[in-house]
Order: sequence, then C-alpha cells, then structure tokens
Amino acid sequence: MSVIGSSARGDARPTATEQSKYMDVRNLDEVPPFTTKDGSEIRELLAHRNSAIRNQSLAEARLASGASTMEHFHPKAEEIYYITHGSGRMRIEGELREVRAGDAIAISPGKKHKIWNTGTETLKLLCCCAPGYEDSDTVITEG
Repeated sequence: MSVIGSSARGDARPTATEQSKYMDVRNLDEVPPFTTKDGSEIRELLAHRNSAIRNQSLAEARLASGASTMEHFHPKAEEIYYITHGSGRMRIEGELREVRAGDAIAISPGKKHKIWNTGTETLKLLCCCAPGYEDSDTVITEG
C-alpha cells in the first residue's frame, strides 16, 4: 500500500497541495455548502466539478427542523436519498411516506418529489444522482 505524504496532524492524508493519482477523497467537514434550486443546503462530496467522477454525484443535504424542499423533478437524473440523521415526510407523485435515519428512497427521472423535516433535529440525507446533479436538470413545480 502506498501512502501519499503525511499531514502536519500526523495522519496519512495528502495535504491540500498534494494530488492523488488514483483516488479522490473529500471530507464532509471540508466541503463548502451551497443552496440548490429546490432550496436545500447541500455539500457536494463527489461530482464532475471536484473529482474524476463523470456520470453521477454524491452530496449531503440538510434541512432544518420544520423546513422542506420545493417540489421539483429532474427530467434526466434518477436519485437515491439515504437518510442519515433525523426524520421527515417524503412525497413522490402524491404518495406520502414517513422516513427516518436508515431509509433509502428511490426517485425515478421525471417524478415530482419533495421532502419535509418533521423532526426536532436537522434532517441529513445523502443524495446520489445519475447523471450528476445540475440546476439545469431541476424543474420547480411549486410557487
């Protein structure tokens, strides 16, 4: 096993100036948040914008207690939501389900969807999109 460099902390992570030839590693705490077209705050972990990945993206989304995304759909992308923390309510094409940490939700292209945080803590979920997330592939369907 080959290790690239060693940080000042003494671990085997490359420093910001070192690049791995084969491996893209992003730490959630080091990825800046931004707001998507549907109103959710995300941290894009891996996508074509920051890695060798070309056909999908992985991000963490966060919704404060009482918050929700705007209902929307993606003409091209299919999504998987994986709830890592908290609880909420998910709607896909009019079907409502309660969701909680440990649940994975499949969202097919073209299906209108929305998620609410119905809990008292921040709702956190991983979002995997294929092809990768783009604002241009997001169609908002509510005011």
